[in-house]
Amino acid sequence: MSPWRRLARAVLRLAPWAVLALWPLSAPAQGPSEVPRPIDIPAWFEPSFLDLPDEVAAAARENKRLLLYFGQDGCPYCRRLMEVNFSQRAITDKTRANFRAIAINIWGDLEVTALDGQRTTEKEFARRLRVQFTPTLLFVDERGRVTARLNGYWPPHKFSAALDYVIARQEDKLSLADYLAANVKEAARTELNDQPFLMKPPFDLRRTKGAKPLAVLFETPECAACDEMHREGFARAEMRTLLAKFDIARFALGDGRELTAPDGRRLAASAWARRLSVSYTPTVVFFDDASREVFRFEGYVRPFHLAAAFDYVAQRAYRSEPQFQRYLQARADRLRASGQAVDLWR
Repeated sequence: MSPWRRLARAVLRLAPWAVLALWPLSAPAQGPSEVPRPIDIPAWFEPSFLDLPDEVAAAARENKRLLLYFGQDGCPYCRRLMEVNFSQRAITDKTRANFRAIAINIWGDLEVTALDGQRTTEKEFARRLRVQFTPTLLFVDERGRVTARLNGYWPPHKFSAALDYVIARQEDKLSLADYLAANVKEAARTELNDQPFLMKPPFDLRRTKGAKPLAVLFETPECAACDEMHREGFARAEMRTLLAKFDIARFALGDGRELTAPDGRRLAASAWARRLSVSYTPTVVFFDDASREVFRFEGYVRPFHLAAAFDYVAQRAYRSEPQFQRYLQARADRLRASGQAVDLWR
């Protein structure tokens, strides 16, 4: 692709990111129509015509893999990725050396040629891939295969380890969850956090019509984000009210205890976590009264988004609004309209 074409593409990409209206980082006295703060994409991201098969081939010629970043303006987690993770020289250097990075606006209308060759738009492409959190990052190999996916923000030490996993071509040898367990250590509790609302064994997770929805927490010892979720998120009055609307089970990723999964299958909790492709802790997977998975969140979340996720399932809002980001927008607007301050990082 010529430098002039890349420059033209870069100019075209400025407008959608600059005018996107979703929500601000902190909104103590703002209306729902206020334009959010733009997220500055690093200059070393590739200007692109979003022909992804072409980008995969270009990355292969450079002996790299493709990195697709799905983001939006006004997203505090996207800002955190750019300003914290990519401000660290070691992370930036190995990302630039090993990946061709492309930014995609989840609300954008620019044309995308998807990995399967079909033409679509940015927002439709994000919807087809079920991007529910920003940032979401997809790592694509030389054959156009997604080898790893990070849903939501990952703190620098876990993000760096995920990069190492993809760089080392480990995807056909072990799962990302197993790689992280072996290579990431944190200053955190050596035991799981206990809570009175957690189910006790035996664990029969099958649902019956009219039953409460089920929330399954997957955690690990020495997980700082797990500790924070219990210490800050679950301790809030709003969350206590929401938690009462759920049956809640919790398992460590390596838990060997047997359970009956919502689909009736009997297996070890660790095996079930692998079947569910859980790679990050904490992850929370939600099931309805028909034993179907209806939503999950994984990645680092602050209390506002934690409460919103539980509220989204408790109200069965996924039935009418399958895009969690739009639900978040509407929820934030309702809170502001009622006079409440909205700070997405608190």
